Amino acid sequence: MIFAVAAAPEIPMPEQWMPWVITNSASHLIDKDVDKLAETLMDGLRAHLGFMRSDAIPLPAHMFAPEQTDEGVRPTTALADWLNGLLQAHKQVEPVWQSAWEVHAKKNVVNTDDNEAPEVRLSRCLKLFSTLANIDLALQYRNEEQAQQLNNNLALLIKQLPALLKDYTQLAGELAEALPNQFETFVKPQ
Repeated sequence: MIFAVAAAPEIPMPEQWMPWVITNSASHLIDKDVDKLAETLMDGLRAHLGFMRSDAIPLPAHMFAPEQTDEGVRPTTALADWLNGLLQAHKQVEPVWQSAWEVHAKKNVVNTDDNEAPEVRLSRCLKLFSTLANIDLALQYRNEEQAQQLNNNLALLIKQLPALLKDYTQLAGELAEALPNQFETFVKPQ
């Protein structure tokens, strides 16, 4: 979730996005716990922004190694869970992406073959994220031939994920350029 928040063309304020993470917790938090959790979440946001600035992916390489299961090759459970969090947060910040597109479109940016339209790039990213987040559902919505093709290509799709995560963040950066004051970072008090 923090990755998607950090990659949004306009980073939402902490009081907006932190409840998305906390509401997934079934436990009741006391003020001291909330403060510690908020500090940890902000540290996570700063870390993700740092990864993005250095054009790095915030996941260890072993998460991109496909697992062999009884059903065939699959992404690790940890990777599927991480992608589900990304998709949940992306859904929350979708209006930000839409606003950035509208401003970007008003600037009459011309897309060439080398510079695909932002919506095409984002669609490709989200399709792969959602496919790998829930392979069983992805297979269910395909006919037998398409399902077999997906099964045969899953290892390759998993290996393409780092490149699409980078494209997702690069796209957000390109769209953010159209919006004012988007690269403010949260500074931890000394």
